Amino acid sequence: MRITVKGRNIEITDAIRSYAEEKIGKVLTHYDQIQSIDVVLSVIKNPSVAQSHTAEVICKFVSGSVKAEEKAESMYASIDLVADILNRQVKKFKEKQISTSKNASIRTDAPKEETVAD
Repeated sequence: MRITVKGRNIEITDAIRSYAEEKIGKVLTHYDQIQSIDVVLSVIKNPSVAQSHTAEVICKFVSGSVKAEEKAESMYASIDLVADILNRQVKKFKEKQISTSKNASIRTDAPKEETVAD
């Protein structure tokens, strides 16, 4: 499993990279079928925009993917917010996968035949 951190209009420092990997990496404790996580951090350099820091995460599984995006006033706050959203979405995805695998097929669940004594 790999975590890729990229930046748009921002230089990704070692501190931001390690912080993002630490926060987003906690998702691995919830579900072990994660193939890769892509983190894109961007900044809008317009002073009139209040929430100019954006963190976008795409988490790819064996059987699908989950995307989360959040904006905040600082990059660390946006990483925290998107990590919380991603945790909830991964837990929900895992529960859906478990519940669909527990549902049995019609073909395998044939009704039991009852024998009647005469």
